[in-house]
Amino acid sequence: MSAKPARRRVRGEPSRKQLMDAAIDCFARLGYQGTTIDRIARDAGVTKGALYYHFKDKEELLFAAVKDRVGEFEQQVLAEVTPDQDPMEALRHVVDACFRHATMSNHRRFIITLMVEALDTNPRLSAEFRSILRRMRVFLGRIVRQGQQRGALRADVSPEAAAASIAGAIMGAEIQHYQDPEQIDLRAALDSLLEQVAGWLAPPAGSTGIAISGGTKSW
Repeated sequence: MSAKPARRRVRGEPSRKQLMDAAIDCFARLGYQGTTIDRIARDAGVTKGALYYHFKDKEELLFAAVKDRVGEFEQQVLAEVTPDQDPMEALRHVVDACFRHATMSNHRRFIITLMVEALDTNPRLSAEFRSILRRMRVFLGRIVRQGQQRGALRADVSPEAAAASIAGAIMGAEIQHYQDPEQIDLRAALDSLLEQVAGWLAPPAGSTGIAISGGTKSW
């Protein structure tokens, strides 16, 4: 039996990425459980058949959207943070990237909303987010550890504990901003976080560090 010919995308029909954008808008506003394929198709201006051509079901669409958006964010941060950078400057780049993603579109909100929702409703998605958060903590921990080895940060703080605290504070500020944007200035909250982290991790006066070579650049 001959293989079924591949369907060609009609001119003017939304691309796979555009369909993910429409899905993200729905997921961010309504959550995973509250979003249906019918709703995504209606918002994207396509038939359900067009969606099913690109994605097997809603869960596959969700996973594709999560990986696409998180991948974009991670690559942006990696492009801005170099191994030989001052650690607080590197943390500033991470925070700035979070701020941009949180305020330029609803994609960052989409990720955090689903991260909370998936805890008790979707084990597979929860495992994906667990992996994403672990990569973020490893990345932040590497920045802290390299700063300690250079003498730029105090050496008596666990890099892993510092990474968990920084990641939690960033996400906590974002959640408060999403819940109450009139009261929570996200830029001011994140700037305050950086000031507090700088004070917390500042090395003792007169301390010297050990120079190290730059590590592998990975998220």
